[in-house]
Amino acid sequence: MTFESLGLDEALLRALQTAGYENPTDVQARAVPAALAGRDLRVCSSTGSGKTAAFVLPALMRVLEARKDPAQKPKRGEVRGPRILVLVPTRELAMQVAKAAADYGRFVPYLSVATIVGGVPYANQLRALRMPLDILIATPGRLIDHLGSGKAILENVEMLVLDEADRMLDMGFIDDIEHIAQALPIKRQTLMASATFAGEVGRLAQSLQKDDVERIEIAAHTAKHENITQQLMWADDLDHKHALLDHLLTEREVDQAVVFTSTQIDADRLAERLGEMGHSVAALHGGMPQGRRNRVLSALRSRQLRILVATDVAARGIDVPTITHVVNYGLPLKAEDYVHRIGRTGRAGREGRAITLAERRDVSMIRRIQHYTTQPIPVATVEGLEPRRAAPDMSGRPAFGGDRRGPSRGGSYGRPNNYGGDRGQGHWGDRPQGDRPPYGDRPYQVGPKPSRSFGGGGDRFAPAPRGERPYTPKTPFGERPQGYFNRDGGEQRSFGGERSYGGDRPQRDGHRAENGFGGGGHHAPASRPSWGGKPRAGGDHAPFRGERAPHHHTDGAPSSSKPRFVSKGTSDGKRPRKAV
Repeated sequence: MTFESLGLDEALLRALQTAGYENPTDVQARAVPAALAGRDLRVCSSTGSGKTAAFVLPALMRVLEARKDPAQKPKRGEVRGPRILVLVPTRELAMQVAKAAADYGRFVPYLSVATIVGGVPYANQLRALRMPLDILIATPGRLIDHLGSGKAILENVEMLVLDEADRMLDMGFIDDIEHIAQALPIKRQTLMASATFAGEVGRLAQSLQKDDVERIEIAAHTAKHENITQQLMWADDLDHKHALLDHLLTEREVDQAVVFTSTQIDADRLAERLGEMGHSVAALHGGMPQGRRNRVLSALRSRQLRILVATDVAARGIDVPTITHVVNYGLPLKAEDYVHRIGRTGRAGREGRAITLAERRDVSMIRRIQHYTTQPIPVATVEGLEPRRAAPDMSGRPAFGGDRRGPSRGGSYGRPNNYGGDRGQGHWGDRPQGDRPPYGDRPYQVGPKPSRSFGGGGDRFAPAPRGERPYTPKTPFGERPQGYFNRDGGEQRSFGGERSYGGDRPQRDGHRAENGFGGGGHHAPASRPSWGGKPRAGGDHAPFRGERAPHHHTDGAPSSSKPRFVSKGTSDGKRPRKAV
């Protein structure tokens, strides 16, 4: 099958030929004709299968058809809003879709494409929304901001595209998507691409699409990835993992590589370490400003960078054909992210290699990945850096109760802590380790590890013997006095009996002692003034409004160093204060 048989316009065929594409992929061959017929689509396909072009080409066809209709030409100064709306989860994916629209629509006259994402100033986006728009590519959060301010007009949207719908729901955008859908016309075409349409994604698709939906599934997560060589390398500890990573990145076969970590702080630290070793490397994660992220991606595409250290924010949205290697330094939090990670290599039919560096505590996640992809990951070793321990048994079924991989004693460089996701966390391995010999020169210790004691004094790795711990007998509950809480054998305190609040501190004129707030004795009736201006019984305080009693020292003598103030109410509600 060729692109000419899909019914595309001559302008699009010229652009595809210029870009070097000759024949459509399987997902394009099935999705493009159905989309051109006006049907809603649910597409499940593996990363790198060409599904971006599967909805960009039909979108450009709608733009070309509108160009031929004089009635749809906007008047001068009229703002109609976009004709095509594409929602994506990340900024990188938005940039990739915008680039694909510009490449495939280079011969479309007066094509206008705008990108609305977070992390960039509002001025340029507001200027783009006021211009005539054909295609608007946005992340849900920033588009909601422009909808709330009334700057985004979505009344003329003819086609809605949701790319990576499952990822958007994982990021908590389901409410934003439903809010955006309410602002769209009911008569529209909806195309959705997702790794799965089960659960919340299926319910969202049912609410957004028509009953007559074309379902296209082409070996999504169970694809064999024949052009990607997958390998699993077991590491004994952090030093062993670093030795393996250093060896892999110095191989001559590496043209460009992406090293994935689990947290932002690991990405920054690993990029700094590799930079000190002489690699041309940069980090990429969600905590960076959008301008810096754009410069990093531009440097990667222009081959100024050889190594990119990134979190899962880069697992979807990077389309660089020259990436030959992907290294999973830190394992993903979800098994489906593994498929998107390794899909960064082997693009456009090229050969690629994906290596996963795992420790013994990663067995559960490795089993989960293999269960999700329905295929095992072959185990490989590096000569001279073989693990000293035998490879763990991977025949068991994964536990689906969550991956509780916490920090370990040997360090967790590249491990998520406490379900931190993409946030930076502290690790045991962050502490200075001193001058340790390289991994291959250290003796391998066999035996139980010493337990850690968090008490002070002595050997902090050895707990105190049982017989030397102080023993404090417990008093039976029935024999304790009422309100007793002092366990040190000190003076008994009572919650309801006599209690000295102020001790022997001198009081001003005895009023506080009478009220029970100073000196000894029982609580006396309160003599503080009421809010109505009249004193309570048992006290000689002045009213709350009006003259205030002279200030007293501890000896009872009136103060002559400060003037006495009189406050009188007025009819207008103001209370002037003057010295008398």
